[in-house]
Amino acid sequence: MFKKVVVGISGGVDSAVSAFLLKENGFKVLGVFMKNWDEFDEMGKCSGEQDLLDAEYTCNKLGIELRQVNYVKEYWNSVFTNFLEDYQMGLTPNPDILCNKHIKFDLFYKHALERLQYDAIATGHYAKTNFGPFLENYKENEDVRLLIPHDTFKDQTFFLSGIRRESLRKTMFPLSNYLKSEIKEIAKKCGLERLTQKKESTGICFVGNRDFKEFIKEYIASKPGDFVDIDSNLVVGQHEGIHQWTVGQRCRLKSFRKPYYVAQKDVATNTIYVAYGHEHPALYANQIFATNVNWLCSENPFEAVDAAPLRCRFRFQHTKPLVDCTVYRKSLNNDTDIMVILDKPLRAVTPGQYAVFYSESECLGSARIVEAINDSGERHVENLKNILENS
Repeated sequence: MFKKVVVGISGGVDSAVSAFLLKENGFKVLGVFMKNWDEFDEMGKCSGEQDLLDAEYTCNKLGIELRQVNYVKEYWNSVFTNFLEDYQMGLTPNPDILCNKHIKFDLFYKHALERLQYDAIATGHYAKTNFGPFLENYKENEDVRLLIPHDTFKDQTFFLSGIRRESLRKTMFPLSNYLKSEIKEIAKKCGLERLTQKKESTGICFVGNRDFKEFIKEYIASKPGDFVDIDSNLVVGQHEGIHQWTVGQRCRLKSFRKPYYVAQKDVATNTIYVAYGHEHPALYANQIFATNVNWLCSENPFEAVDAAPLRCRFRFQHTKPLVDCTVYRKSLNNDTDIMVILDKPLRAVTPGQYAVFYSESECLGSARIVEAINDSGERHVENLKNILENS
């Protein structure tokens, strides 16, 4: 059924080996390089230039055609503009989740299947579906599920949690059953050793190696405000803008030897509340409110009026351990807003980021965090009571 596959070639070793494995398994493979950003860094060198050269090198070595698509305008409108708006509102967004949602698994997916008339797409993500690495188990009448890959350390399902479930139906993840170390060995054997020496991209792609505070100043004007001790309510310093700080971040304040950390941000007053000590209770949350939930599991857990709360596992950063939790629907008439009660409080749960949910083997979906509090007292009981009465 699936013979022709478009693979996203990024210039890295993972997408390169994905293309190699597809070709080895008999597929007709077309490589596509997505240009999403054209900003030059301070040294005047565009970071995407080397990625394109590496993508061309890969396709020449593998003997496959490489084409380019330009999504700079779409990326700016769907990802970067939202990124800036979130920071201005005191939020901390995740552009990688937005890029997958709007660009790779929407525009690119449709381009490959509808315009190019290919059968499926493939990426170098460490992820897995129940249809298999090459859709060998595909069934038209069966729901697709996003599963945790063999390499649990490299697991990238976190970044795919916001995409439409339908986009997974015709997506191949050739690296599903491999460890990263094995991918590097395959790259060496097929003549792509040069890519194994390439430094892996981390952090926000369009920021690159630049200092984030200097980068964000180019787009958002500085607006000085106060650092306020959350316990004493005393001003302990000044900042240049709430958009330059995120919850949990250390503040090196002059005149104070003790370490302060960002606990809360008040956009209305342009105030950053800071807490003394890395383990201050104000830095932890056990109760999370989230919105715009995107379920990837086969059924919406809260579709039925009498649906029970969902027991699952939670993370808000892809490198952090999973924590058991209970998810509640906030109201009877709204299944997109939820409340999450963590079994164990977590540090620096940040509004704007994503709550991503898992079973033992599956990524169930995600929702955008709007508030996180640490409360096991009266407010916690009252919130839970209201949720249960209205669901």
